[in-house]
Amino acid sequence: MNPADTSTIGIEMALLALGAMLLGFVLGRLGRPDPVVLPAPVPPAPPPAPAGPPPNRIAIESLRDAALVVRGPLVESANAPARSLFGQRVVGSDLRLTVRHPVLLDALDAVLAGGPAQQREVGGLGGDNRAFRLRIVPDGEGRSLVLLDDVTDAKATERMRVDFVANASHELRTPLATLTGFIETLQGPAAEDEPARQRFLAIMAQEADRMRRLIDDLMSLSRIELDKFVRPTQSLDLKGIVAEVGRTLAMRLEADQRRLLIEEPDTLPRVIADRDQVLQVLHNLISNALKYGRTGTPIRVILGMTDDAVRLTVADEGEGIAPEHLPRLTERFYRVDSQRSRTLGGTGLGLAIVKHIVERHRGRLEIESKPGEGTRVSFTVPLA
Repeated sequence: MNPADTSTIGIEMALLALGAMLLGFVLGRLGRPDPVVLPAPVPPAPPPAPAGPPPNRIAIESLRDAALVVRGPLVESANAPARSLFGQRVVGSDLRLTVRHPVLLDALDAVLAGGPAQQREVGGLGGDNRAFRLRIVPDGEGRSLVLLDDVTDAKATERMRVDFVANASHELRTPLATLTGFIETLQGPAAEDEPARQRFLAIMAQEADRMRRLIDDLMSLSRIELDKFVRPTQSLDLKGIVAEVGRTLAMRLEADQRRLLIEEPDTLPRVIADRDQVLQVLHNLISNALKYGRTGTPIRVILGMTDDAVRLTVADEGEGIAPEHLPRLTERFYRVDSQRSRTLGGTGLGLAIVKHIVERHRGRLEIESKPGEGTRVSFTVPLA
């Protein structure tokens, strides 16, 4: 074989090898599938918002006072105090038909007519005849906010304060007038009358002592009211505490031929109480029994147990108190017989002080009386 033939054969074999490679590459591509491209996942739709109160209902629900949102006269929403005051059906109702209070309706009509915000005092709303400060504020878009601020307790406190000052002034004015009159007499007609002077000086001493007791009771009542919401924390043993009060009143008991009979069990559990204030309650109650019980009759003080407290009862044998007076006995300066009370040295504050002390101790005060038989006053002190 010559060299030319050899060269030709080499070229042909190279071409065949290249063709085989190309054929294999093509067949390989045809036999292998292209990769599948999946679409991007679609995020799920958010769940529908749960049905709930309208936004204005949510806004007023946080208010402490009764509040309503009205569009015209129709109530769009009301918070819990308003629903409690007017009923659950107030939402969606016509306020003019739901309330029917002339002062509120006049204020609403003024706002609906395009007037400015209204503020009035409204009485007689609710089941227990409460008083409110009414405010109606328009938002300029056809709706109005109706607010009812309960001022019943504030008005009662203010009325009590005014009555208290008036009564205290009256109680002090009487002995002051007596002292002034006797001083003028001693400086004038009775200046040289020794028997009259001694008699007048004795009366003046009594009146001055009456004013001192009144001022002491007023200050005591003020201190008790300051601590009214601060509950005592001391643990106290009541054993022998009544006898201690009896010793301080021994001279008065003897002068009226009275005896203090104490009935207490051999053992008593300890209580949570302010010792000085318990002594003050017992002193006031036993003093009242001395004043209003019959001469020569005993005064009984009984200590006993209840489920969660110790009960102390002071009982006298006297004329008793008519039923119509019992609910008012703890009012300041209230007296069943004013003249007799003043003659006996009463200030009209003794039972008011007792009531406030018992309330501070979270106890209970009960007064029972039958005309002709006497009076029983009981109070409880919680167990330690």
